[in-house]
Parts: sequence; C-alpha cells; structure tokens
Amino acid sequence: MPIKPVVLDLFSGCGGLSYGFHKSNYDVKLAIDNNQKALETYKYNHQNTNIICDDIVNISHKEIIRNAGNEIDVIIGGPPCQGLSLAGLRNFDDPRNRLFRSYLKITNMVKPRAFVFENVPGLLSLYKGKIKEILLEEFHKMGYNVSYTILNAADYGVPQFRRRVFFVGIQDGNFLFPNPTHVADSTLFSDLQNYVTCKDALSDLPSLVDSEGTEKQCYSQLFSNKYQELMRRNSDIIHNHIATLHQEHVVKIIKMVPEGGNYKNLPEEFRYTRKFNVAWSRYHSKKPAATIDTGHRHHFHYEYNRVPTVRENARLQSFPDKFVFLGNKTDQYKQVGNAVPPLLAEAIAKQLLNYL
Repeated sequence: MPIKPVVLDLFSGCGGLSYGFHKSNYDVKLAIDNNQKALETYKYNHQNTNIICDDIVNISHKEIIRNAGNEIDVIIGGPPCQGLSLAGLRNFDDPRNRLFRSYLKITNMVKPRAFVFENVPGLLSLYKGKIKEILLEEFHKMGYNVSYTILNAADYGVPQFRRRVFFVGIQDGNFLFPNPTHVADSTLFSDLQNYVTCKDALSDLPSLVDSEGTEKQCYSQLFSNKYQELMRRNSDIIHNHIATLHQEHVVKIIKMVPEGGNYKNLPEEFRYTRKFNVAWSRYHSKKPAATIDTGHRHHFHYEYNRVPTVRENARLQSFPDKFVFLGNKTDQYKQVGNAVPPLLAEAIAKQLLNYL
C-alpha cells in the first residue's frame, strides 16, 4: 500500500480542509489553531490527528516535528479571513492581517513538497494587491511554483455559492486546478451535473415545525437523492439539528419574505429593521445557498420560518452528518461558517496527488 502524504493543517478550525484531505487518502498528522472549542470539534472528528491550541506565532519547528514528524509533504490552511475581508476594516496593521506571515515562516521552516493556502477573494486586490504580491514573492524565494485562482464551491458539488481564492505551490511543474463537476444547467454540458440545491441538501431532515428538536434525532424519512445519500453515509443519528425559537415579531417578518427574497421584498416599515445587505434573506429551494457565514440571524430556510440549524448549515457546507460539532450553538455556527467545504477540499486534494 502506498505511503500516504503527510499533512500539517494551519489555522485548522474545526477541520473542513483536513476532512477533504483525509477523504483523499492523506495522513493529516497535526492541526494548529488558537480556538479551543473548534479544536475540540476537530479532535472529536479526527481522532488520529494531533492538535496544538496556541497562537501560531508561538509555534516552533521542534514542536511541529514532535507532533508531526520531520517529513511533512503538504501544508494546508489559511489565516482567518475576518481581518482581510472586504466587509471589515482594512487596517494593514491589524494583527490578523499579518498572520499570513506566520504561514510563510512555517512553510519555510518545514519545506513541504506542496502547500495549499485559502482565503477570501478580496485578498487578491486588498491594498492594491500588496498582500498577494508578498505571498507570491516569498513563496517563489522558497522554490515554489505558485498557481492561484478563485473557486466557487457550487462548481464542485457543494450546495452553496462560496467563492474563495486558493494558492497552490509545488516544487516541480505548475499546478492545474481541478475542473468543475457541476453547473447551473447541465443540459448544456454533457459531462457535468446540475448544481446541488438547498432542497437537494436539506429536504430529508426533520422540519422542526412542531418542536425545537433534540441533540440526537433519528431520520424521519429516506434520502431522496445522491447528495443526501452521501451526507448520511455511515450515520444513523442526526446531530446539531436544533431550531432557533424566534420572537413572534421576527417570525412575522420572516413569513413576509418570499422564497429567494430578502429585505427588499418587505413592506417599507420593516425593510430597514436590519441594516445589512443580506438582511432577511430566504434561501431558494432550487438554487444553492448564499455563502454560509459565522452568524445565524440573516438567512432563513427556503420553506420554514426560521434560520437554518447548525446541521442544515453543515449540510450546505458539505459536512457529512457523522461530523459532530461541539460547544454551544454560537460556537457551532462559527465553526461551520469558518470552514472550507469538505467536498471542495477533497477536489483540490485529489488533484494535488498528481503532483506529489
């Protein structure tokens, strides 16, 4: 049996990127993050991986070797996107904006055969492209040929429009990103499948119309498509599927929003009760979801008058049902929203095997 490539996951969060690499026959030896709750979830679902909970700037080469060995083939991960996000303040001196330097430092210390660096698309143009140019220049000095592009998770079977930039560096040749497997209308492309929609992803889960739900629930119906079958594989129990109990006036407003609509569809007196571009948005059953974020206030189920549960968001991120999220509900929503969708990670991981 071939030896599995060894992986180090930086800024691992709960482990979406790791999960995709694990599914692609990599050996993820070590995950590093400074969020204890996220790492508890990580360890629960990746029991053979060592974890370190610390600020990445404190991590030494000796500590990495002690936990992952001295032969690491691939480094994966990306600094938290909040400091770099276009939605936040563009403060170059923000410590979060300098965390990518720690990624560079560890890559230079470890010298893996390849790396995968993920972040928000705004990274490419932020500060007039300064961060992107620093990344490319520093990786080039280390001897890597770097390819980068923006990928949309929906193009790889994830029921969610989620655009992220990926930098992939290898020592020989040039990495070619995997071709999309899904498209909006597959009748125009014989070798592609239709996008996985919200209904495709969620319709087999209990509605929770008459109850809040419990931490562990049984499936109430059979799966109805390949995506649901994939999500339910090796799982007999539904975890993290507990409804949010909204106040009466909130439910009243949600009811006014049509499928696929948002605050613009509300009567004038309710339109600006929340001042966000995505406020009062209801998913569309026949389309992938909008980008899953770390909160749970602004997007609503395509059919039911409530926000999606943690499990529903996890389904929209392509986490299988056997992947359990720990911590309180706020912790769980953050873990799901910050993650790289496992199916997208898996597509990149499988493609990278061709270059190792």
